[in-house]
Amino acid sequence: MSAHRFVFVGMLVSGALTLVGCAPSGPTVATFEVAGEQTYKIELATPELIEHARELLDGSTEEGRIPVGRIVRDDPSVNAPWSWHIDPATLEFADATTEVCDGLPEYVEDGTLTSDYYCPWIAEVIAIEGPGAD
Repeated sequence: MSAHRFVFVGMLVSGALTLVGCAPSGPTVATFEVAGEQTYKIELATPELIEHARELLDGSTEEGRIPVGRIVRDDPSVNAPWSWHIDPATLEFADATTEVCDGLPEYVEDGTLTSDYYCPWIAEVIAIEGPGAD
């Protein structure tokens, strides 16, 4: 192989590594607005959850509009400035839920909502950020 081919191959490898380094990193996160008043964020841990959130955002589905997940208290994760987050491994989207887990994000924050799960009935996806958001 000539010296020119080594240089060209080296440039290709270097370029590929640069592109990999430019790929978005971190979790894909959906922002929800609840009752037009407050927002909170949930990490979307699977391609299926990302796709469903995208469909909710663009209005192409009416099914499974209610995000449901276990509350992890005293750890904001992607949900700062709130002091809690939803465990991404427990996230599901439902058509209906029990009233005990419904409410505003501030109800989780101040302890008014005592359930281990959060399921705001009037939540709407308003943004998706991170890898897979496109």
